[in-house]
Amino acid sequence: MNSKKLTFLVIILLIADQVLKIWVKTHMTLGEAIVLIPDWFKLYFIENNGAAFGMRITTTGTWDWGKLVLSLFRIGMIGLLIWLINRSIRKKAPKGVLIGFAAILAGAIGNMIDSAFYGLIFSASTPQTVAHFGGSYASFMMGKVVDMFYFPLFQWENVPRFLSFLVDNKGYFFGAVFNLADAYISIAVIYLLIFKYKYFDKEGFI
Repeated sequence: MNSKKLTFLVIILLIADQVLKIWVKTHMTLGEAIVLIPDWFKLYFIENNGAAFGMRITTTGTWDWGKLVLSLFRIGMIGLLIWLINRSIRKKAPKGVLIGFAAILAGAIGNMIDSAFYGLIFSASTPQTVAHFGGSYASFMMGKVVDMFYFPLFQWENVPRFLSFLVDNKGYFFGAVFNLADAYISIAVIYLLIFKYKYFDKEGFI
């Protein structure tokens, strides 16, 4: 698989991620939910300042240093992934490995776009108002990531403390709200670890 095909794949994945995020941002109020499959699947619009699945780095003070660190980390990961993809193409890595890397790259760039630019081009989303183009609610790199997929599977009572991250504030298992970019990264990483670990072992990655 050559670099042109991988670039095209990354662009297609990015377009899908951004089109959905922009639609949610400009058509839903913050906290609004659209039930797609009763008692299981909702489009639930939230925004987060940090990492995948609504997680964030806790910070104090007027400047969100945690968010800045995370943004710099994302930029570093994007650069590393581009280098890794080029290296893997030269070494004629299996097609599945290249597609996995491309999906992770698309996810990283997708969430980076939110953080870098959404604060500059959109007005703020609130529970009362839908955002619109042409506003500005945050400076460069300080925007919020749009999340919308919510799959509350069941309520889990008496959750062990070390597993509490698996439930939301209503007690639902897998209560994380995520976006397409998060899904790209998670699915690709799981796929690579389960099905392509022999390649990484052979290449000295593990």
